[in-house]
Amino acid sequence: MASHNSLGLIGEQQAIQFLKNLGYTILETNYRYGRLEADILALNDGVMVVVEVKTRSNSYFGAPEEFVTQNKQNHLIAIANHYLEKLPSDLEVRFDIIAVLKTDTGFKIEHIEDAFQAY
Repeated sequence: MASHNSLGLIGEQQAIQFLKNLGYTILETNYRYGRLEADILALNDGVMVVVEVKTRSNSYFGAPEEFVTQNKQNHLIAIANHYLEKLPSDLEVRFDIIAVLKTDTGFKIEHIEDAFQAY
């Protein structure tokens, strides 16, 4: 496995633990809908939260959250719509980004709630 892939997996695990520590209920990880994938689907205070995790070893080329493109946002919206069809209630949906940056001493995690809206 390429080192950037293993770093991404570590970042996702960091994000999952971070959310659990905040009291989120993890519904799915690496949820696939066709060829699309969402890193984390979670529940928090009656809101379904779709989380994109971006992990980087440095911020030389920009902050990790800057790499969530409009195309990726559209994919996450489609995934949320598909997943909500399986649930019995009308949940609100929020789209978050968790940016994980590797540091010399571990990881720095930034949680950006309501990072974008579905229009």
